[in-house]
Amino acid sequence: MKPWRVRGSRRVYDGSPHVAVDIHKVELPDGRVIDDFHRVIVPDFAIMVVVTAEDELLFLRQYKHGLEEVSLTLPAGHIDAGEAPADAARRELLEETGHVADNWRTLGAFVVNGNQRCGTAHVFAATGAKAVQAPDPGDLEEMEMVRLDRTAAFAALRGGDIAILPHAAALSLYFNMVQEGS
Repeated sequence: MKPWRVRGSRRVYDGSPHVAVDIHKVELPDGRVIDDFHRVIVPDFAIMVVVTAEDELLFLRQYKHGLEEVSLTLPAGHIDAGEAPADAARRELLEETGHVADNWRTLGAFVVNGNQRCGTAHVFAATGAKAVQAPDPGDLEEMEMVRLDRTAAFAALRGGDIAILPHAAALSLYFNMVQEGS
């Protein structure tokens, strides 16, 4: 398979640093030209499954306006320009939960949407987490920290309490890692 060739690009919306929309003119391998292929640009982000020293998983319960409802989420946040994904994960964990973790493992980096892109999720597992300060997320959302054991976390995933795909996928990756014993 051959990649598409971008023959032109124009920004049609710029809500930087949060979101931008470009329209690409692309040529397909068979020579057809698509004049209006949309691409959504959002910042890459770090998302982490955090396990405390007491073997509980940390979640945040918060209203998310894109959903227009309350959902359980994992600690996560945008990666600042020039910041390494692992550094962003550590920063976001401290800001959102007041915790630090002893052990970090990358679970992969995944583009959120294969057609429009919509950022890359850098997924981490952080274990041995302990509280060192009060949370200070500085976000618009009101948050409540929730600690769940593995059984309750899995039930929340299966029951739809985790309604945002990158959060559900990150937790699934973690459960797969634990099941495989790796």
